[in-house]
Amino acid sequence: MVSEPILRIALSGPLRTLFDYLMPAGMPRLPVVGTRFLVPFGRGGRVGLLMAIHHASELPRERLKRASKQLDEEPLLCDRDLRLLQWAADYYQHPLGDVVFQALPVNLRKTRAITQTRPAAWRLSAIGREADTAALSRAPKQLAIMQTLQAHPGGLSKTGLIEASGATESVLRSLKARGWIEPCHPASPEPTETPSQVKHPLNPAQKHAVEQISTDLGGFTPFLLNGVTGSGKTEVYLHLIESVIARGQQALVLVPEIGLTPQLMDRFKQRFGHRVALLHSALADGERERVWHDLRLGNKSVLLGTRSAVFTPMPNLGLVLVDEEHDLSYKQQEGFRYSARDLALVRGQQANCPVVLGSATPSLESLRNAQEGRYRQLDLPNRAADAKMPEMHLVDICSVPLDGGLSPAMINEIRNALANNEQVMLFINRRGYAPMLTCHACGWLTDCPRCDARMTHHRMQDMLWCHHCGHQRRVPNQCPECGSPDLRAIGQGTEQIEDRLKHHFPDVPLARIDRDTTSRKGALEKLLQGIREGAFPLLLGTQMLAKGHHFPSVTLVGILDVDQGLFGADYRAPERMAQLILQVAGRAGRAERAGRVLIQTRHPEHPLMQMLAQQGYGAFSKEAMAERKLAMLPPFSHQVLIRAESTKANDPIEFLQRAATAGQSLDGVDQIELWGPVPAPMERRAGRIRAHLLVQSHQRKLLHRWLSQWIPVIVALPQARRVRWSIDVDPMEML
Repeated sequence: MVSEPILRIALSGPLRTLFDYLMPAGMPRLPVVGTRFLVPFGRGGRVGLLMAIHHASELPRERLKRASKQLDEEPLLCDRDLRLLQWAADYYQHPLGDVVFQALPVNLRKTRAITQTRPAAWRLSAIGREADTAALSRAPKQLAIMQTLQAHPGGLSKTGLIEASGATESVLRSLKARGWIEPCHPASPEPTETPSQVKHPLNPAQKHAVEQISTDLGGFTPFLLNGVTGSGKTEVYLHLIESVIARGQQALVLVPEIGLTPQLMDRFKQRFGHRVALLHSALADGERERVWHDLRLGNKSVLLGTRSAVFTPMPNLGLVLVDEEHDLSYKQQEGFRYSARDLALVRGQQANCPVVLGSATPSLESLRNAQEGRYRQLDLPNRAADAKMPEMHLVDICSVPLDGGLSPAMINEIRNALANNEQVMLFINRRGYAPMLTCHACGWLTDCPRCDARMTHHRMQDMLWCHHCGHQRRVPNQCPECGSPDLRAIGQGTEQIEDRLKHHFPDVPLARIDRDTTSRKGALEKLLQGIREGAFPLLLGTQMLAKGHHFPSVTLVGILDVDQGLFGADYRAPERMAQLILQVAGRAGRAERAGRVLIQTRHPEHPLMQMLAQQGYGAFSKEAMAERKLAMLPPFSHQVLIRAESTKANDPIEFLQRAATAGQSLDGVDQIELWGPVPAPMERRAGRIRAHLLVQSHQRKLLHRWLSQWIPVIVALPQARRVRWSIDVDPMEML
């Protein structure tokens, strides 16, 4: 007699195991892997995902509980999706259940039913079909909707109707109140604006890149598209996606930040219409779920998304593109610490399709993979439309009086550019008014009470704000130590620079783009649109303004403070600083007018600064690669960082010391280096004491084989229950 099947269920949480359940009572047929179940867990119920069906369990059958009910008839994730998640859980040493549920939209992590994949639609009612639209002569938006629906008697989705008519939801409500329109399921496809057939002509390098990648469609090949800023990488992407769509397949396009999506989305929609979908964290939960289902069912051809979009089911995936592949934003820094760039490569391999990593400043890891033949490198050495690369100049600010962070030379160059009707962009990677306040009488500083860090002065809100833990308090009227009212700002942020620019150029409209000015929905898109239309001759911002945007009128770029990257404690600091400088500099001179870049520095003779200004990123990367090789640091070795934290000072170090000692007795430890434990560079953060243990090996396979033995030992340590600890495979930050 065949025993009753056992369901192996993944549940969200920190437990590193799957859970066995019997089938729900009265279930008529065997369920399909990839469906959700409601299961009893503890004193309540939990939503789980079916990962496998077995006929045996490590537990006696009489101890197994029955699943309460099946929530889905059809699987949400197919076998290929589950293989990717299993690979990610194994590689990043993270609980599989937690990985699976992070890949699902928020609504599907609950017991809610699946949202209808087709959006709400509208059609003319019987009254509306007989209505006299001449009565709407003074209501042009209502008239536009009526005319659009007259051309589509089967109905249109709400999104398609609004885009086709230019109306709003309030207009729909007005017509519904009159009884002229009614909800329905659309019987005809959504209207699509006619995709633009005007394509920018490809230069020889772009054409070569498109041909080489297109030849490999239908098979897995990783490409590194190394193109200088303004070289037209996006146009290469568009040509490739066009070929993929013609094959009846889907394309996944990853971008590092939400701020890059509006401009790209506009270009993609102009070319591909409603076949493009957008996914990022700012979307409402319901909208994210609808987009997720559209892609899972193959209703959309192109997905443009940020980091988490790498997990979105796409059954006909034919191409993966990772724009700005070097960007730190692709690495999740909390919880499940995965790299979306690296998972994109695994996904392309599993889907048997090309993966293109694009950047003007590729990571050293990608450059080494290209050098060793694991990636095929394609270069775009020239800017599109014969635009010239900007000239870079170092401005020595040693012993130079600064006005709110601006040198006299910088102010003079800004004035000259504005007089010539040119657009100017200034970059400083620090928001707020000043990094700290100090008492001129006694030296008191605005230390965060919960972190080993200073609290930033935000003058607009009259607040002190810790950018590490979020702690806030009002700016005091006098020094809390000595009572002196003489509190002074030290350093500069975007608020202070904005204040000084308005002082020097009071009649010049200025756009400031940082997290504070773009927190409201639609604020970023509005500012970017104004910049492209020339409404703001002066631009000021943080990395949000510097990455990936195309501002053809910008001719002068000023970089105000990057010296900290020259002497950072993290060995990756020089690489990040070089990438940032070149990315920011690349905003200048992208059209007919030549561009200029001024870099304020107190170390103009520093070899790195000289190399970047005179020889560019290629020379820097060769020098940095040689230094990493001598030190046997990544990409010439592989690392894992174990972090531990606790409210008790000694617990993190004690736990990591016990973990290190336990690891010394495992097989293969002779190929492993253990560095530490040591206090974290920021030892106290958010009121918790933190410590690190770094593990390194010259061979990735050896390191992961040793890790697979070590992690269960760590989990079983008594000290593990007294701390909060995490594993970071291939760490990108040591904070």
